[in-house]
Amino acid sequence: MNDPLSEVIALLRPRSVLSKGISGAGRWGVRYSDFGQPSFCAVLEGSCRLAVDGEPAIDLAAGDFVLLPATPGFTLSGFDPVTPEYYDPNAMAAQSGDVRHGVQAGAPDVRLLGGYFMFDSPDAALMVSLLPALVHVRGAQRLSALVGMVGEEAGAQLAGRELVLTRLVEVLLIEALRSTSETGASPGLLRGLADSRLAAAMRHMHDAPSRPWTVAELAKSAALSRSAFCARFLREVGLAPMAYLLSWRMALAKDLLRGQELGIEEVAGRVGYSSASTFSTAFCRHVGQPPRSYARAML
Repeated sequence: MNDPLSEVIALLRPRSVLSKGISGAGRWGVRYSDFGQPSFCAVLEGSCRLAVDGEPAIDLAAGDFVLLPATPGFTLSGFDPVTPEYYDPNAMAAQSGDVRHGVQAGAPDVRLLGGYFMFDSPDAALMVSLLPALVHVRGAQRLSALVGMVGEEAGAQLAGRELVLTRLVEVLLIEALRSTSETGASPGLLRGLADSRLAAAMRHMHDAPSRPWTVAELAKSAALSRSAFCARFLREVGLAPMAYLLSWRMALAKDLLRGQELGIEEVAGRVGYSSASTFSTAFCRHVGQPPRSYARAML
């Protein structure tokens, strides 16, 4: 049976990794505006404080890993009160070399390896909405090792670099998301998969998106009544069951149309529609344009 988490990450198509060393000493603080793209960091040594907009501030220590799937505004600082210095994340991303904050001389109080990447999926916003806004994992030795490999590969100019980076980031995302505490996650994919009954229904949807699923069938696979299943799915995942199924089918359809290898009828059949016309109507309503127009735009 298919793994929904792995499928979502694969469909997001992470690419274009940039990473750099970040360190700070003395009284220091930096404020980054909303970036929108996914970013991550691993604390290599020392400690600091991270305050992400809309989330409680957290203290980071050596071995910690942080993933921000959509990177809202945030402040990174030492522990002494300070007015943070503003940084434009887009300008910072274009700068090469490591970054040092605060006192420039001497050993740093904290040393991190941070980076960002981009999702190449046309449905990235939908997929990211199913992930936690902030992933914080403590004592993440495996994640730190992966981040180190990403940093080494990003800095090298070896054959196959882009492919290796894509695979490393996919593994990094899956490891980070399955390592986070499901109980503290916001409604979305992780909360749904952490619920054994809902997970069964979600895996059925991912395993056979072409099947004409009904709420009754999905509720039966979850061993719940229809009303209990719908209420629980909406509470944990943040979408109604059939809305989640529709969104997943449309994401798959977009991916198939981008490949330019299948006709509309075959795409329709693969995502659960009995005819090209019913699929086209649903696709146009969901995406805002007919599938043929969408496919041409992807050329």
